[in-house]
Amino acid sequence: MTKQYDYQLLLDSLGFEALTHTEVLQSLWGGYGELVRLHCGSGSIIVKHIKLPKPEHHPKGWNSEFSHQRKLRSYQVELNWYKSAANLCEAKVPAALKVDQQGQALLIAMEDLSVLGFTDVVAEAKQSHLSACLEWLACFHAQHIGHQGEGLWECGTYWHLDTRPDELAALDDELLKQAAHKIDRVLKESPYQTLVHGDAKLANFCFSADGTRAAAVDFQYIGRGCAMKDVALFMSSAVKPEQCQVMEGWILDEYFAHLRRVLNNYQPTLDVADVEAEWRPLFSIAWADFQRFVKGWSPNHWKINPYTEALADRALDTLKAYP
Repeated sequence: MTKQYDYQLLLDSLGFEALTHTEVLQSLWGGYGELVRLHCGSGSIIVKHIKLPKPEHHPKGWNSEFSHQRKLRSYQVELNWYKSAANLCEAKVPAALKVDQQGQALLIAMEDLSVLGFTDVVAEAKQSHLSACLEWLACFHAQHIGHQGEGLWECGTYWHLDTRPDELAALDDELLKQAAHKIDRVLKESPYQTLVHGDAKLANFCFSADGTRAAAVDFQYIGRGCAMKDVALFMSSAVKPEQCQVMEGWILDEYFAHLRRVLNNYQPTLDVADVEAEWRPLFSIAWADFQRFVKGWSPNHWKINPYTEALADRALDTLKAYP
């Protein structure tokens, strides 16, 4: 940081006990700051402290002014989310305790989910973890249908086409390249637009010890969009490629079972069956949108595999039904 933040002053302002020690949890992607846990007495809070100079090197080699501005925007979006909407979210997220911006330094102080019982982060998901995440996504999407995304991304997710011209230009898959703009338009115009988390990978969920409850973190790419974008990205991160074909039906059935259960609570005027009928066919199209990004960004990535290639072919076929 260009200026050391007074963490004890922060804790005092929030009514916490004296700072006992500071634990750096991780550096932020691309060298934009750090995530720390402040231990104080018998409790702790999490602070995301962001600095915004341009790093000299991007981990994947994409180091343009365009990508830099996208990253700056992502942190401002997350700040806006915690400032205005996070504490109203019914699906569990860390409550914002303090949001502060001083020039190029941003600070978000939030609840420590581990103190609330969300102690586990997993590299391999059991079925209970999958169900808990799908329930979280269903609740999140149901609550936010119709949300206009004020202060957030106009189009949520980190891979959406408007922010990834370099990756589109690098894409060698001509069929996917030709369909990219239609895929983007179909997703943007799909009925029942909601908020999407935008980076709903397994690593961004914390779980209760028994794996039955999930909470989500990292809201840099939250914005309006089609709910299937989150479901596709989540499945790409949580289900091994060789199991995806077998698990696809279960993942979608589980998600929509949770959605049917909660939708009446949040959107009692909507026809639950119609929401599902509109969203379910967009799963393959949403994943093809992600596949377009991955193949342009990192052509040898493990997320490009026989399942995703076949799913993209299915999406291109499904796309014919849309004007």
